Amino acid sequence: MAQHQSAEKRARTTKRRAAQNAQWKSRLRSAIKRVRAAKEKKVAVAELQKTVKLLDQLAAKGVIHRNKAANQKSALTKFVNSIT
Repeated sequence: MAQHQSAEKRARTTKRRAAQNAQWKSRLRSAIKRVRAAKEKKVAVAELQKTVKLLDQLAAKGVIHRNKAANQKSALTKFVNSIT
């Protein structure tokens, strides 16, 4: 258990940030599923735009690494382009 005031605060903020990051990651996974579940190209492109924006936001916040965001954007774009 934390003994110092600063360590106690650090524990509180870490717990709060971990919960927020978990929510962001859950939202991201749902967005990726929506892109992959789209049957029509028009719908998939619209979902892809929303997901790319979310990926960029999370990379900027540091929730996910910027290279992971780039890799996921690339993979999703390839997938959407393969839809006929």
